[in-house]
Amino acid sequence: MKPCHYLHLILLCTLLSPFSSAAPNEENASENTLVIANTFSNTSWEDKALSDDAYADPYQISLFSTPHGEDGERLWSQTKSVAWYGIGVAGFLALLPTDITNWETSDERLIEKWWDNVRQGPVWDRDAWYINYIGHPYFGGVYYQSARKSGYRQWDAFIYSALMSTFYWEYGIEAFAEVPALQDLVVTPVLGWVYGEWAFNQEREIILGGGTVWGSAALGDTALFFLDPVDSIGRGINQLVGKQVVIAGTGYVGIKEVSLPNGSSETQVKINLRYAMGNGKGNSTKARSDMYNSAGIEDPVDFGIVGFSVGSVYLNLDESWGLENGWAPTFSLGLYFTPQFSSRLSYSRGEMKEKTSAERVVYENYSVDLQYYFNADNDFRPYISAGLGEALKDQDRDIKTAQVNAGFGVYYKLDRNWALQLSWHHYYGTKFSANDDLASGQLIYRFGAGEH
Repeated sequence: MKPCHYLHLILLCTLLSPFSSAAPNEENASENTLVIANTFSNTSWEDKALSDDAYADPYQISLFSTPHGEDGERLWSQTKSVAWYGIGVAGFLALLPTDITNWETSDERLIEKWWDNVRQGPVWDRDAWYINYIGHPYFGGVYYQSARKSGYRQWDAFIYSALMSTFYWEYGIEAFAEVPALQDLVVTPVLGWVYGEWAFNQEREIILGGGTVWGSAALGDTALFFLDPVDSIGRGINQLVGKQVVIAGTGYVGIKEVSLPNGSSETQVKINLRYAMGNGKGNSTKARSDMYNSAGIEDPVDFGIVGFSVGSVYLNLDESWGLENGWAPTFSLGLYFTPQFSSRLSYSRGEMKEKTSAERVVYENYSVDLQYYFNADNDFRPYISAGLGEALKDQDRDIKTAQVNAGFGVYYKLDRNWALQLSWHHYYGTKFSANDDLASGQLIYRFGAGEH
């Protein structure tokens, strides 16, 4: 198992505490029940009375200015908690045998390896599919909810998730173990947005429904626990005693050396949960439910801008590849910012015949592209596209080339969630001076409410 997989498995045991609230200060703890409930369960963008200027610039980033009453102090507390998890996990891995982790034991070699990995990236990694496309979105959803439950709207929560997944994880902790991955840089925050918003709203629905799922309180408690374990433990204690005893929770990984009677020592790893205690006034369950009863407002940017596509591409490859032309599956994950602009990560992979041996080898092509659409007010939209990426043969990093591409296509909106797309792109490989042409047809799905 790769070192980064150990990181994922260990963090999976402790990461969900960012869903919980940051510990309140003493003066908050002595205020009325409603304030305590908001401290415990946090606020959301939809719970606020906002002025019209909140929508003047839908893509304005408020993470560092909090103009609409966002709880920046709580988010900073959550950020520090997540950072401490990473330090604890990194320390734990550094204590494991090097034949397990492949980490260098000396500090100098460790920093040297981190720098080497950073300089080589990003690359298209070969981690298991469930790590890249289930594990990473799940972690992205964790970062996302840290901001979302601190009162930030979806766009700000997505930006926070992107910053954390890029600088804290890919170019931070995980870079000690492996080269940063291009698809992880995109998939973690983008699909984390989709999962995080889904989990956020599922919790709201369960609370508003009296804490039951399919009429069962047991299923409701189970669902809430998996959506937010630390918060659920605190809520369970309050329900047990009938008072607001637990206000907020945090968790962290602890590592220390313990001396044994025989003179030797052992390393102990502890998973710690810490709760801030309230004054026992009120009942958190009802207050929490009242907090979720809001008229609701439409977020200026929601996760409906996230789109996923699947289709088929015809690869007309340069002679320098030594491969026959043919068809291959293609996929993309993108953000459709407005009817005029979008950005996508595209990936194509096919088993092509070598011209000399007739053996089949893998050809891969991936790129990050920008699109501009004409006729944006209508369902039928021609567009132009350009981007950067790489192509490689047989997963051999020595037989790869950086590429620039440009092309055009047509986008046809079927409804708010579904669209069809036909495109043609020309790719120029800088290493081999290769000229490749790719023509594709794809079906696009927009998440959530889709196109506004």
